[in-house]
This record gives sequence, structure tokens and C-alpha cells, in this order.
Amino acid sequence: MKLRIVAVGRDRGDELCQIADRYVTRLNKVQSVEVVEVKEEPASRNKPVAQVRRLEAERIRKVLTRDERVVALDERGRQMTSESLASTLGTWRDDGVSIVSFVIGGPNGLDPAFVESAFLVWSLSKLTLPHRLARVVVAEQIYRAWTILRKEPYHK
Repeated sequence: MKLRIVAVGRDRGDELCQIADRYVTRLNKVQSVEVVEVKEEPASRNKPVAQVRRLEAERIRKVLTRDERVVALDERGRQMTSESLASTLGTWRDDGVSIVSFVIGGPNGLDPAFVESAFLVWSLSKLTLPHRLARVVVAEQIYRAWTILRKEPYHK
């Protein structure tokens, strides 16, 4: 199974993205994961937030394949423990799911129609998190889930 983190915005050089990249590097030693960045669309008076979200959703859809299991990150989604995330990923792996993409919106969040179409909507917290911080948490939790599945001591 291949894992992908699809994130709106190019955040090279940002300290939080460097932390997320460390978890991706660790995870790549035992499980294939890649980060795909999608161009952020700036909001303006001529482009309200709803239009920005729709444009970003179109860009996200272009990088997804038909057979991907899409997990949309949204504060209104299902909250999970690290163990339940590991169990979910383990089940998908055992069921032969080939690609799982975790999709993180930009500063304006994800388009509601895109969220609705996702296989799973995952909430990291009831709090609204900055998208760069969400990227760190997602990368770390995927890494943690994989260490749980491998029965490694990282998760205590």
C-alpha cells in the first residue's frame, strides 16, 4: 500500500513542514509515502472563499487516481485514536487497498463537496489547526500508526 499526503500550498522552508518531512523520511524507511503539494489559490474580493475552495478541489482531484482511498482532513470529521488509525490502515492494507491519500486543505479549508466525496473524513481535533501544523500532525500520526502495526516501541 502506498500512502500520500496531499497538501494545498507549497511550504518549502517552513519549519513546520521540515518537521513533517522528518516523519515522512522515517516512514519511508518501512512504508512508501509521498507528499504532493497542490497550488494554493489566493482569496480576494473577486474570488470569494467558496470559489477558492472549488478551484483548489479541482487541483486536488487532478493529482488523485480513481483507485485511491481518500481521507479528507476536516474539523467536522471523525476523531480517532492512534490505535484506531493504525487499525484502519491495517485493515485497508490487508484488504488490498493500493493507495491512501490524506488530503489537507489550505488556509481556507477544503471544499465541502470534496469533503463529502471522501471515503473517510478525519478530524485531528475540534480545534481549528493551521494547515501547516495539520501537516505535522498527519505525518506524525501516520508514522505512529505504522509503528503500532509493526509493534515497534515508538507508541507508548
